[in-house]
Amino acid sequence: MKRVSGIGGIFFKARQPTVLREWYRAHLGIVIEEWGGTAFQWSGPENPSGVGTTVWSIFEDTSTYFAPSTAAFMINYRVEDLKAVLAALREEGCDVDEKVDESEFGKFGWVMDPEGNRVELWQPPPGR
Repeated sequence: MKRVSGIGGIFFKARQPTVLREWYRAHLGIVIEEWGGTAFQWSGPENPSGVGTTVWSIFEDTSTYFAPSTAAFMINYRVEDLKAVLAALREEGCDVDEKVDESEFGKFGWVMDPEGNRVELWQPPPGR
């Protein structure tokens, strides 16, 4: 079973997210959307139509979205079959969150790595 097929997103916290977003816009040319980040579009052999995305977003340093991790970042990895990956991780003794979110954006699950970093796993909706 193939597990990770790419990076779906990079999220990090900032003390002054508005200032930091402006720095990235002004100096690196990253267009920041109203929701606080951007979605980079890309194509590749697995999606030649170019509908793949990698999200980049800055969170408030008080955000609890990464909890129980205390790290200031979280990486989201794309997977093809979230249910199967989460089951395999549980069988291997990994600390897998029981919660799974499903929405129009896909399916999301979480696991903690051995250093206490929360890792988000994302199964995109069909065609994405």
